[in-house]
Amino acid sequence: MARAISLFVVLVLVGLFALINWPAFTALSTISLVFTTVQAPLGLIMLGVSLFLALLFTMWAISVQSTMLMDTRRMSKELQAQRDLADKAEASRFVELRSYLTSELVRVAKSSIDTRAEVLARIDRLQNEYALRLEQSTNTLAAHIGELEDRVERGDLPPPELTARGDHTPPLRR
Repeated sequence: MARAISLFVVLVLVGLFALINWPAFTALSTISLVFTTVQAPLGLIMLGVSLFLALLFTMWAISVQSTMLMDTRRMSKELQAQRDLADKAEASRFVELRSYLTSELVRVAKSSIDTRAEVLARIDRLQNEYALRLEQSTNTLAAHIGELEDRVERGDLPPPELTARGDHTPPLRR
């Protein structure tokens, strides 16, 4: 904006200068055109050349500015297309991650349930084995105690296993 204002001010100053010095601009002088000479107002010719160059510069500036605007618009559209593409790729990655996490959580939950069921089955089996062995031990111990009570009541000698080892303890008497 400042450039446009300064260009406008310069053009106004040149116009004022030409208006103030109009008689000098319109005075005839001899001008050489290399092959011939002509009588023409040199000031008007120079003013016309200056206006033509100013017009040419203005057209060039407008051309450059419009090219930059079109390039900026094109790049902005390309950038937006790339952003949209990146957003879609990111969204698809999130969907893939979500589905992967869901499948992994399902797999872990199933594995946890299977492991829990195996552990509970093993605990039940061990409890049953423990109860069976405890019952067998209880029965064996009760049988041994019953046999010892019978021997004590009858006054029998110790079993042959004890005497074979060299234990010579007298039998208990009542």
